[in-house]
Amino acid sequence: MIDRIRSIFKIPELRKRILFTIFILVVYRLGGHIPTPGIDSEALAMAMSNLQNTLFGLYDMFAGGAFGKATLFALGIMPYISAAIIIQLLGAVFPYFQRLQKEGEEGQKKITQLTRYGTVGISALQAYGVSIFLQNMTAGAGAAAQSVVINPGIGFQFVTVITLTSGTVFVMWLGEQISERGIGNGISLLITIGILVRLPNVIISEATLIQEGVRGIFTEVVLIAVMVVVVAALVMLTQGTRKLPVQYAKRIVGRKVYGGQSTHIPLRVNTAGVMPIIFAQAIMFVPQTIATFFGQNAMMQGVLSYFDIQSPVYWIIFGIMIIFFTYFYTAIAFNPVEVADNMKRHGGYIPGIRPGKRTAEFIDHILTRITLPGSIFLAIVAVMPYLIMNIFDVGYDLASFFGGTSLLIIVGVSLDTLQQIESHLIMRHYDGFMRGGKIRGRRRM
Repeated sequence: MIDRIRSIFKIPELRKRILFTIFILVVYRLGGHIPTPGIDSEALAMAMSNLQNTLFGLYDMFAGGAFGKATLFALGIMPYISAAIIIQLLGAVFPYFQRLQKEGEEGQKKITQLTRYGTVGISALQAYGVSIFLQNMTAGAGAAAQSVVINPGIGFQFVTVITLTSGTVFVMWLGEQISERGIGNGISLLITIGILVRLPNVIISEATLIQEGVRGIFTEVVLIAVMVVVVAALVMLTQGTRKLPVQYAKRIVGRKVYGGQSTHIPLRVNTAGVMPIIFAQAIMFVPQTIATFFGQNAMMQGVLSYFDIQSPVYWIIFGIMIIFFTYFYTAIAFNPVEVADNMKRHGGYIPGIRPGKRTAEFIDHILTRITLPGSIFLAIVAVMPYLIMNIFDVGYDLASFFGGTSLLIIVGVSLDTLQQIESHLIMRHYDGFMRGGKIRGRRRM
């Protein structure tokens, strides 16, 4: 492994890409500590401590803690992701967006441009909402309550909208720079770094508990073993595919013969990726978020008890919603009719299946069958933090790294980045991380 890491820095282009990616990630983390003008940071920290298990806490996780501190990158990259999801959903409804998705590189450029415009619009709306939200926040209660905003008013709202919108556009640009000139998917890497920044504090906290005798060494070893098993299972889920064989008929055009080759359609067990967990978690946090605006109302507190993160009802509903959203997002992301039409247009067919409608029905049937175990396993992974908290008596900060959105994003992005590094190594006759054997380097100098 050490030799393979060394081989990365022997390739000038790959070395530049990795160093450039690290530089951009450092810039992103520095920007996450630049405060928005007009905020009392101490009062904000006190007020945000009560919102960790709400929708605002989820947003803060994706922003790498920047939202909880109301920094320049408080909105993070989520407006861009929201715009991209909206454009993708529109592609399933409106013919204009469907045409763009089928126009190849030119269509993708237009979609990217529309996504950027959508990001600016969504960022401006969210920034205005954040400015109103911050003005209404107070730390403490009664006469001792302290306002989070030093000088509330239209001036603060204007500055906040400009600051947060500019920060989101800059974060979007950083992500695109990583994708073009760095290594890995830039947007995904920014989200991953935002999640991983919590890991050092969790490790320090666990080390302190061991020193104080609160947590035993054996418990920590078991926790590490459980994490290894869960990560291995997630890798299998992420990489798992069902390959449908496809045969292309031979065609004679002039004096040339086209087609005749055999290939396959890779149907992923987890086509939806992490989106079902994000959708389900966002909806599950809505009751808690609404309850924060009703104070100590008895009825709302009773309803909220069922949606508490420690309640088994919360996690049962959460798991069911993940299964539903897995099928929902898979239906949007993968269109069997379109795949069958493309195969028929190019003379392809699945052996034993009639081209056209029967092929689309066959692909849809197979996709439905493999999505079921994938969705159930995804729900189990999402519920793992609750199981870890109750079995090992640990906090949610540590348990979140054993499953759920955090771990799925980390594993998925890490695999994608490693595969890109692997392709660079193999292209230059080096063994990759996932290949055995001795490195076949270039001639020695």
